[in-house]
Amino acid sequence: MFSYVSPEQRVPPDHPLRAVRALVDDVLREMSREFAGLYATVGRPSIPPERLLRAQLLQIFYSIRSERLLMEQLDYNLLFRWFVGMEMDEPIWNPTVFTKNRDRLLEAEVARKFLAELLAHRDVRALLSDDHFSVDGTDGDGRHFQGQARKNDTHASTTDPDARLYRKSRNAEARLAYMGHLLIENRHGLIADAMATHADGHAEREAALLMIHAQWRAAPWRRRTLGADKGYDTFDFVDLARELGTTPHVTQNLTRRGGSGIDARTTRHAGYAMSQHARPRIEPAFGWLKTIAWMRKVKLRGLANIDWLFVFASAAFNLIRLPKLLPRPA
Repeated sequence: MFSYVSPEQRVPPDHPLRAVRALVDDVLREMSREFAGLYATVGRPSIPPERLLRAQLLQIFYSIRSERLLMEQLDYNLLFRWFVGMEMDEPIWNPTVFTKNRDRLLEAEVARKFLAELLAHRDVRALLSDDHFSVDGTDGDGRHFQGQARKNDTHASTTDPDARLYRKSRNAEARLAYMGHLLIENRHGLIADAMATHADGHAEREAALLMIHAQWRAAPWRRRTLGADKGYDTFDFVDLARELGTTPHVTQNLTRRGGSGIDARTTRHAGYAMSQHARPRIEPAFGWLKTIAWMRKVKLRGLANIDWLFVFASAAFNLIRLPKLLPRPA
C-alpha cells in the first residue's frame, strides 16, 4: 500500500506552528549566505544548519530534554518532520550531530544573527518600540550550598569551571550558576536582546549597559528610556546610561546608602510611571525561558554554549508570541 498524502497535507491549516514556520522560513532565507560557509567541503555531506536550527526550535518549543529524545520524536512525528523539512522516509540523524556541529554554529554567532534577523523582519519590525525598553537579569539554578562557607577559588565546579557561586540575597543559599539578561521593548514585551554572563553582583548592570550600548550604536541620535528594578539604582549605572542617550527609569532604592541616583527630574515625568508600569512585562519572558526552554537548569557546559542557547531560546520566545500579534492573512 502506498500513501500519496504529504506531511504538508497532514498538518492542519490552522495549526499554530504554520505561522511560526513562515517566520522561520523568512529568517533562514535571509541568513542563507551565512550558512553557505558552514557546509563542509570534504567528507560526508553536511546536515544543513537550517535543519539543525529548526530541530532545536522544536526541542525548545516542546521542552524536549535531550537530543536523543528529539531524534526519537523526529523519527515518527509527522509534525516535526514537516517543520524541519524532512521527507516521510528520510532517515533521522545521530543525536551527537548537535554536539559535533555546535562549535561551527557558535563561531558564526548564528543564534544572535537569527534573533537579529527575526527582529528585522518586515512584519515584526512594525511591532517593536524603538524608544522604550526594560531590562532585568536572572540566575539559572545549580548545586546549592546553604549554610556552608563556599568561595569560587576553593569550590569551583569540577564539570563546568565557568559557573560561579552566586546568591540572590544575603540570607539566600549559595549555588553554582550563570546569569541570563534580557532587554525587552515595552510595547509588546518582545525580547530585543539577550545575553548570558558569569554570575556576580555586577553582572546585571554591566550586561544592561552592553545591551543598551548596542541599541545606541544602531541609532545614536535616538533618545530612549530604560526601565529597571532598584538593583540598577547606582550612580555609576545611571550616569553611564545617560551618556548612551538613555534616560534610566530605574526604581528608586531609597534605602541605599548614599541615596538614590534617580531624583525628581526623572520621576516627575509621566513617562517614568509608564516605564515602571511596563517593566513587569519582562517577567513572562523569564518564566517561559526557565520552564519551557529549560533555562532554569541547563545541561550544557561553558559560558559560550550557555550564551548561545539563551539567545536562541529568546528568539524562540519571540516566535511563539508573534503569531498572536501579527495580523492574520485574509
